Amino acid sequence: MARLSSIVIIIILPFAAATSAPECKRFDEIYANGSAIAERMWGNAFTYETNEANGYAMWFFDSSNPNDVLSRALGHIVGDHDQCHLSYFHKDTPGPEPDSFTECHPWKDNACCAHNTVMSAQTINEAYGAEYHWDRCGPLSQECERFFVQEACFYECDPNAGYYRKWKGNAYDARCDQYAAGYDANYAEATGCDHNTWEMQQMPIKASYFDAMFDACRKDLFCGTGDYFSCAATYKAFDSQVVPQQSESDDGLGAGFIVLIMGLAVAVVVLCVFTYVLVNKERSGKPMFGRLLEFNASQKGSNGEVVGSGQGAAA
Repeated sequence: MARLSSIVIIIILPFAAATSAPECKRFDEIYANGSAIAERMWGNAFTYETNEANGYAMWFFDSSNPNDVLSRALGHIVGDHDQCHLSYFHKDTPGPEPDSFTECHPWKDNACCAHNTVMSAQTINEAYGAEYHWDRCGPLSQECERFFVQEACFYECDPNAGYYRKWKGNAYDARCDQYAAGYDANYAEATGCDHNTWEMQQMPIKASYFDAMFDACRKDLFCGTGDYFSCAATYKAFDSQVVPQQSESDDGLGAGFIVLIMGLAVAVVVLCVFTYVLVNKERSGKPMFGRLLEFNASQKGSNGEVVGSGQGAAA
């Protein structure tokens, strides 16, 4: 029995140790209020500003961007407002987009995002990979999803978001940025630095916006840790083991091979258990097939020998 148990453990242990997908929970189980959403969901990107005169608008309907006025008042805009600062899918300089630019329409006249980046809610949701899909726990209500679209539009399109880039000016060192041309792996390792040009930090957003998001999303489901980045890391690890990334050399057989191996493992476990039970029946004098052979012999009048002892056959 000990040997059988060892075989079962060896086969099952790799699967038991695999990464699990994050638990899904309701918003009102994850976040206590709008403030918790603001300061937890996107890491340290935003703050919950109760003095709304000093808070940026995540969405607006004015003919001009009210965030420009606030940035000037806070001293961020000096001279021309002609740089986007954040760099991922962003343009280098803000400018107008075509009439087809409708998903993030408040920024149509002066956007740091290109039309193709924010063409639709689906385009935005899929832009950064499956691990960042906001509906990993199932479709969101229309009311809730709009807040995710609006936040994404704000991040991609608003020129003022760049004033809150985490590493900017003299604080940014290209030697610490693995995506920069001047990256120095030895320097980064020695100093422990890890910079980028896309991350935001502590941008004050009107508290009322996050309060409204909490009300709209209260019953919707989201990753239980409540942090987009930690959730994404776990989802990425989970996805890599469930649906391995296909390389150019595997001709699409990677996932099928994993399924085949898992199937064979299960078959081996079943066979081992069956063999163990069969052997123990034989040793105890109560073979599984003895009664069947005895019955066939009496029915046919043959002299066929019953397997096992007479006591076992009569039991």
